[in-house]
Amino acid sequence: MNQMLQDSIDTTDIVAETAPPADTSAAPPPDDTPPAPSHPRFAKPQRVAFVQSAWHRDVVAECRIAFLDEIEARHIPRDRVDIFEVPGSFEIPLHAQLLAKTRRYTAIVAAGLVVDGGIYRHEFVADTVIKALMDVQLRTEVPVFSAVLTPQQFHETQAHFDFFSKHFATKGVEVATACAETLLSLERLRSQVAAGII
Repeated sequence: MNQMLQDSIDTTDIVAETAPPADTSAAPPPDDTPPAPSHPRFAKPQRVAFVQSAWHRDVVAECRIAFLDEIEARHIPRDRVDIFEVPGSFEIPLHAQLLAKTRRYTAIVAAGLVVDGGIYRHEFVADTVIKALMDVQLRTEVPVFSAVLTPQQFHETQAHFDFFSKHFATKGVEVATACAETLLSLERLRSQVAAGII
């Protein structure tokens, strides 16, 4: 009986020694990235106008790039976003109003960088643009979103260009989020009004 036990132990040892080592490279490493968020879909196709100023074009472009990435993730394809460029932020409201009046767009997004040597002048321009965009929105009932920024300190240095480029990329995501969520909310509200619920 001891011999049988010894034989089984020896056989196990031989099998263990001759078996190929376990392949640990075949198993994929654990994925720590969170799953992409799932965004609700629209009942009807959306079309967005993106109006940007040409002043500091490279910086403002970061907003547009980030906006397009985020709005596409929220089920508005890039080919449903029309891009318009104006000389400066002061010219954005009139373009926004004309675009809203076409009734072609369900939303309009404005992006610009207002800087000047005098603090009162650039704050005045930014305030005027924001108020005018709000007027367009209320007159036409087409939502208008602003990524027109007015930094307190802006110097023509590479450090400031780098900082504000990143800041505009963040604003692009934020304005895309606000745009998509507002369009969904308005879609629901208008549906409820049409159905006589509200």
